[in-house]
Amino acid sequence: QVQLVESGGGLVQAGGSLRLSCAASGRTFSRYDMGWFRQSPGKEREFVAAISWSGGSLYYADSVKGRFTISRDNAKNTVALQMNSLKPEDTAVYYCAADRLGVGVRSGQYAYWGQGTQVTVSS
Repeated sequence: QVQLVESGGGLVQAGGSLRLSCAASGRTFSRYDMGWFRQSPGKEREFVAAISWSGGSLYYADSVKGRFTISRDNAKNTVALQMNSLKPEDTAVYYCAADRLGVGVRSGQYAYWGQGTQVTVSS
């Protein structure tokens, strides 16, 4: 089992950058595939990015490709989401998720979730 805590959200102007971090508890973090999802009011939770347990496979939603970068540090039990060139439509609560059954782009594939961190991009 793993517990996840996100940080790094905030208010930023369009075109700016933020770096989200997700800290995981437990000694088996390196065995988990990790994902970032987001949800804005009135919308379903959507996939943003994912990274395999080894860091060798990366996946991005088309809407963030080229602007966001996911990375992980298994020695520090952390996964990060670097967000550049932010747009107002990136405004959402961002969630970190983990699972051991394979990296994926569907929220239902992930068993463990953080509490979320708010990202607001002003125009």
